[in-house]
Amino acid sequence: MAQQVRAVIAKAKGEPVSIETIEVPDPGPGEALVAVQACGVCHTDLHYREGAINDEFPFLLGHEAAGVVEAVGDDVTGVAPGDFVILNWRAVCGNCRACLRGRPWYCFATHNATQKMTLDGQELSPALGIGAFAEKTLVAAGQATKVNPEAQPEVAGLIGCGVMAGLGAAMNTGGVGRGDSVAVFGCGGVGDAAIEGSRLAGAHTIIAVDIDDTKLEWAREFGATHTINSTREDPVERIRELTGGHGVDVAIEAIGLPQTYEQAFYARDLAGVVVLVGVPNPEMRIELPMIEIFGRGGVLKSSWYGDCLPSRDFPMLIDLYLQGRLNLERFVSETISLEGVEEAFHAMERGEVLRSVVVV
Repeated sequence: MAQQVRAVIAKAKGEPVSIETIEVPDPGPGEALVAVQACGVCHTDLHYREGAINDEFPFLLGHEAAGVVEAVGDDVTGVAPGDFVILNWRAVCGNCRACLRGRPWYCFATHNATQKMTLDGQELSPALGIGAFAEKTLVAAGQATKVNPEAQPEVAGLIGCGVMAGLGAAMNTGGVGRGDSVAVFGCGGVGDAAIEGSRLAGAHTIIAVDIDDTKLEWAREFGATHTINSTREDPVERIRELTGGHGVDVAIEAIGLPQTYEQAFYARDLAGVVVLVGVPNPEMRIELPMIEIFGRGGVLKSSWYGDCLPSRDFPMLIDLYLQGRLNLERFVSETISLEGVEEAFHAMERGEVLRSVVVV
């Protein structure tokens, strides 16, 4: 029998969100019903509210979540009722050309629940196929990754999006290794996660670049060895000074702006790696001299979801957290209720928080 639960809905472009009672169906084949315990407030949710993703309103917001599986449909073997899970937006299909090549972290056919959650009979569009600013949500079973239940939900859920994107940009996409030098442009949640990932991977020099001194102080807490306020000094010149005149081995752009991407490009050493994990808008363009691309060598890469494989990476990261090696608590600036989501968007826009986390 379908259940009625409270949820955060964006009904129209740019309008404040509202708390509504929605209907969540019982799980069908390949689906799981998850009782949400906590969900981070991510910039992507704000993009949905502003109509920057698409115009398929109304949206059921929220996607960076952890909770407990309440029920599963037929043919589900990966999770069972009672499992503590982190939700993800990469449900690997196993059959696309990426999966068949043994590269499931590039899966081209990830999927969501087949059934729709509804508001007064109208189908909802769940953010990233999840929709977790709700007491319960319906997802494809592959979107629920079982992890150690000893982890606190309000920190575990952050691995489901922003923390994984940043950590993965450094550890998976960038291939940061022992003794490497790294520069991270943009020290919000994703950028700080890239700094944390670089530290975990054994980087020797980790340089944080931002225009906000408060964010640079946050970056030091995650492992930055040096900080640069790019409103006061040229980040490329300063990065070269800090690396013997050479530049860094890996430069990570976590903002999504042409000017900071260009800085990352020129701040790397010869044969270095540039990783774009910040999300640009569709109108943005960048121009680089082809001779510089050729002559500097190396690799220009994009990192989509940190090139993660949830079944591999989520349990590993939770284990590192439980061992005290991954600083997840520092990402949580505040815990709020479902009613606090709209104000959390404004706090995020003002740069006051790394993550507000809804506790259900």
